[in-house]
Amino acid sequence: MRRRLLACRFVLVFTLCTSSVAHAQRDCSERFSEFSAPISDFDTQINQPSVALAAERPVAVEGRHGMVVAVSAPAADVGCEILKRGGNAVDAAVATALAMAVTYPPAGNIGGGGFMMIHPGRGCPPVCVEYREMAPAAATKTMYSLKDSKFGHKIVGVPGTIRGLALAHEQYGSLRWCELVMPAVRLAADGFPVDKHLAASLNGVLGNDGTKPYSELLRVFATQNGKKWQTGDRLIQPDLARTLHRIACEGPDAFYQGAIADQIVSEMQSGGGVITKADLARYHAKLRQPIHGTYRGYDIFGPPPPSSGGICLVEMLNVLETFNLREKGRWSPDTLHLMAETMKRAYLDRARHLGDQDFIKIPAHLTSKNYAAKLASQIDKTKATRSEDLAPDIPLADEGTSTTHFSVVDACGMAVSNTYTLEFSYGSRVVVRGAGFLLNNEMGDFNWKPGYTDRRGYIGTEANQIAPSKRMLSSQTPTIVARNGKAVLVTGSPGGRTIINTSLNVVLNVLEFQMNLPDAVHAPRLHHQWLPDRVRFEGVGQPRFADLVNSLKARGHILDEPPRRQGDAHSILVDHQRGVLVGVADTRLSGKAAGF
Repeated sequence: MRRRLLACRFVLVFTLCTSSVAHAQRDCSERFSEFSAPISDFDTQINQPSVALAAERPVAVEGRHGMVVAVSAPAADVGCEILKRGGNAVDAAVATALAMAVTYPPAGNIGGGGFMMIHPGRGCPPVCVEYREMAPAAATKTMYSLKDSKFGHKIVGVPGTIRGLALAHEQYGSLRWCELVMPAVRLAADGFPVDKHLAASLNGVLGNDGTKPYSELLRVFATQNGKKWQTGDRLIQPDLARTLHRIACEGPDAFYQGAIADQIVSEMQSGGGVITKADLARYHAKLRQPIHGTYRGYDIFGPPPPSSGGICLVEMLNVLETFNLREKGRWSPDTLHLMAETMKRAYLDRARHLGDQDFIKIPAHLTSKNYAAKLASQIDKTKATRSEDLAPDIPLADEGTSTTHFSVVDACGMAVSNTYTLEFSYGSRVVVRGAGFLLNNEMGDFNWKPGYTDRRGYIGTEANQIAPSKRMLSSQTPTIVARNGKAVLVTGSPGGRTIINTSLNVVLNVLEFQMNLPDAVHAPRLHHQWLPDRVRFEGVGQPRFADLVNSLKARGHILDEPPRRQGDAHSILVDHQRGVLVGVADTRLSGKAAGF
């Protein structure tokens, strides 16, 4: 009953806010520095210097009236231009997401899904627009074997991106829908110069033997001269331009009930996929109450299930809040040991309990402070606990990712943190014939073999097993940190199961260790996901961390070597004291912070 009353209260407050926010945002005459009250103990720290931990430290970009930070420079520019034209943060987010479907094909999409966290400001509660992909009606619990390919038509979930962006626009947008889609249409029709990272990505997928069966992908993304992509070459996508133009003019229903839906179904039938037109028509995005926690006086908002990100992030912050990490220091063995031990316990809870909340009951205690204190008391501060010893109830079998995130804040303080995906880089590899866009391979995010869990990290627990119309578990963690009702940090990342821990690292760096944003984004990241029982640390191999790494090993941690890049956290910090937005594009890949 309590949960139902809280939900009703959220719906009531949300309805009152959404009826006024869009119009208020469009006509907002308050400048950022005027509407924002100082937050003293946070603001006095954000500009203090901290140690840069790698050669390519990102550069902070400042703006007073708006900021968009994304992996794709052309898409960030599109979002910034929407803000300059009077659009709000949601308008800019919609336009950025659609532009990235053109300019960042590894993960930007209209054939995938994701989560958009919105902090409206002006006394209105944050909300999550959930547009995760959905299993088709014909899906069954045992439709895949562990030997099945993670590519192709059969692996596609019902896409949610267009419905999600449309729902966000319907509730909060201030500009017309077509105004937000047309920049993407122009980018697809006229083309844009690829940067070195996208050129390498395109060459990688086109040259992969596993891509050879997917002739439409090879055709759509081939160079005009048949050679490899080079920096500065122009990518033109006429089929995608026509598809986006139809979405601009006819609205989102064109994708789910009109001509585009027919093209998707025809593609499914040609390759043995199971999505029907009824599946597409039945899909809808959902407004969900975010997961909310607190850390040292700050409010933490993250996405709810079917994302595991919000629950796991809040659970880990609750545990770590019981320790004085600041006193220990960011790069002390104690700090990293406690972080790794906390991570493995949260990821065990993820495997045991989390899935689509419309299909399963998720324990409420996972985000409670009392439960966190219990977990903290069970951590041995001197040695690592074996992952399998934490879960004697889960039998272990014998042993034998591409997402993207962007952040937006407008002049009135509305903040958007959006993460969306095709699952693997270039998704299923299936491009809808004649429509020019890639489909996801998200069915791979379900637990394929019920009851089968192994030490390598394959999970078979019940909460995330396949069912018709069920939404697969996600690690996407678009995060908004707020204080006194105002957003102060917007972050998130791609990276599969590492996503949650990337967000944790960034949040801790800013709130606990008081790093400025460039250093917080660039600092080496730590990851543990329960199984496999291994620690990833980006600092492995760097001479300055040699003693730290040896100390972790002495405590029983097994570290991955050589280290792998973790995440791509495009973030915005709201400096209320100075009245500016600080945008940082993560240099682990590419990107741009576009502000004005």
